[in-house]
Amino acid sequence: MKTTEKFERFASCRGVAFEIKPREDPFAVPKQPIIEASQGSKRFWLNSFSKKIVPSSSFMQRSMSRTSSHFCDIVIDLDDDDDDNDNDDVTLADIEEGYYEKEGSPLQIQVGSSSPLPFLPPKTLSKREKKNPNSSRLSVILLDQGLFTVYKQLFVLSFVINITCLILAATGNFSYASRKAVLFSIGNIFALTLCRSEACLRVVFWLAVNCLGWSWIPIRIKTMVTSLLQSLGGIHSGCAISSIAWLVYALILTLNDSENTSTEIIGVAFAILSLLCLSSLAAFPLVRHLHHNFFERIHRFLGWTALALLWAFITLTISFDPETKSYRTEISSKLIKQQEFWFTVAITVLIIIPWLTVRRVPVKITSPSGHASIIKFDGGIKPGILGRISPSPFSEWHAFGIISDGKKEHMILAGAVGDFTKSLVSNPPSHLWVRQVHFAGLPYLVNMYNKVLVVATGSGICVFLSFLLQPCSADVCFLWVTKGVEQNFGKEIKEMINGHPNEKVIIHDTALLGRPNVSEMSVETAKKWGAEVVIVTSNPEGSRDVVNACKKSGIPAFGPIWDS
Repeated sequence: MKTTEKFERFASCRGVAFEIKPREDPFAVPKQPIIEASQGSKRFWLNSFSKKIVPSSSFMQRSMSRTSSHFCDIVIDLDDDDDDNDNDDVTLADIEEGYYEKEGSPLQIQVGSSSPLPFLPPKTLSKREKKNPNSSRLSVILLDQGLFTVYKQLFVLSFVINITCLILAATGNFSYASRKAVLFSIGNIFALTLCRSEACLRVVFWLAVNCLGWSWIPIRIKTMVTSLLQSLGGIHSGCAISSIAWLVYALILTLNDSENTSTEIIGVAFAILSLLCLSSLAAFPLVRHLHHNFFERIHRFLGWTALALLWAFITLTISFDPETKSYRTEISSKLIKQQEFWFTVAITVLIIIPWLTVRRVPVKITSPSGHASIIKFDGGIKPGILGRISPSPFSEWHAFGIISDGKKEHMILAGAVGDFTKSLVSNPPSHLWVRQVHFAGLPYLVNMYNKVLVVATGSGICVFLSFLLQPCSADVCFLWVTKGVEQNFGKEIKEMINGHPNEKVIIHDTALLGRPNVSEMSVETAKKWGAEVVIVTSNPEGSRDVVNACKKSGIPAFGPIWDS
């Protein structure tokens, strides 16, 4: 029987895409009759399992002691029309037949058990989950990250500075701002554009790594810079609201002095204000979380329209002569002397740069399973760099971590969690649109530290694999929690992680070892490795739990935030 339930997708947190899953555990064993164990049962796959994907005994004991709610693996599509997909996960075949092996003895899986494995206790619900079992990830994204995060502090700081200046201007204590209210609004638009310019941020991240990547630099300074760079979206949001406030103030001043302006100028200013308000409303967390593609298109096209109107506003303002109530045709000499003009030029350049690098390139796509695809491109890429791809450049863009040995090619591992990534498996294209200017995110800052533990679940490992394939200034330990490495990701990904010491690459295969407590595993591994910092890529709950557990143990930790 097919289900018609649809899942909403959350696509933020640079380099990682999440999808809201049903509350039931995707790895729970379906109800089946109890099958008695026999000598002919198929348990040979446990014995042939590579020792490479087995943590130490202490980790096994820990990971089997408690369940964890933050499991982010490749999503099994419940809406797929292909009934054969039920048998895609070959690593679960024996469990589905009623067998699991623990300490050398076969176990029967009880029908109706609330735990995916017989030796795992049921999940412990938090107070919020008990009160509202259908609570969405939005509460995790906005509330469980804390009220005083760096992101929110930057938002408040930028907004308070602007509002303070605006109040001083309105009370006659800041005459320059009173005369240049439009300039302050455009200046805020420039600041918010700068915070989202991937070309500029690439330079900023490069400077941070090269200036602070020395062993004698205190860890405290490095972690402060990491928090700041990860949370620049707070400045982006704060400046967006502030630009609206300044434009409202400028319009009030203009309406009070309407005899010295024209209706065209006032009309264009109102149009810009309306577009900025609509764009900000589309970026409101509830809208952005539930309708991300809508948010992306609104943000892009309304932003472009507002920029075009801004050019019209500046041209009309400079050319208007209040004495004759007419427009001058020769304004070039006066235009280049205006600060508003140069800020608008800078905004335009920042917006145009990434689009100048958009290309349609040939790709090679293979699908090791129905749950993931590997996309290959020409050209080597440095570790920690992320890229964007699109089936249609004016429609939607998707960010992914890049895997590369730095030589002739690079690849993207895309878990099939949304319409676009599923189409890469079912109907792989021969060409995709890319932005040739790749951007730097949180994974790139691994290069700033000496010893780092990276934690990943599912396809989130792709943002870190380049650190295994290329020389890296940091000594990196990998903890990967996933299901069926070779079955889901293919031999090529498995070979990338082979040949490394067991203490450096720890893989917990949940199809064999059950769901672990990733937080506890991360803390123990970080202490054993002597990590200066932990960087995690998981779903919102998983990232939050690992980061909080590490911080409680005195270990700096970072994970993707909802608007990083």
